[in-house]
Amino acid sequence: MPYEIQYSPSAQKDLDKLPKRAAQQCLRKIERLEAGLQGNLKRLHQHEAAWRLRMGDYRILFDVTGDVIVIRRIGHRKHIYDQS
Repeated sequence: MPYEIQYSPSAQKDLDKLPKRAAQQCLRKIERLEAGLQGNLKRLHQHEAAWRLRMGDYRILFDVTGDVIVIRRIGHRKHIYDQS
């Protein structure tokens, strides 16, 4: 099932703050989500975002509604969970 990717304003800001190489790697991981929910995914409980995608030391937090994936936050694993 193909998905449409959308970015929240906070995810756009997060992406702009990342080092260039990490940002490019995150974007590649996110592009793979378009083909289906695959990768190092984990369902989150007691968190604003429903899903987490792992990319090295970085985490991509997102929600899935129907055929739309909304990227909520992108950041380093040490800080991402206390930002929401």
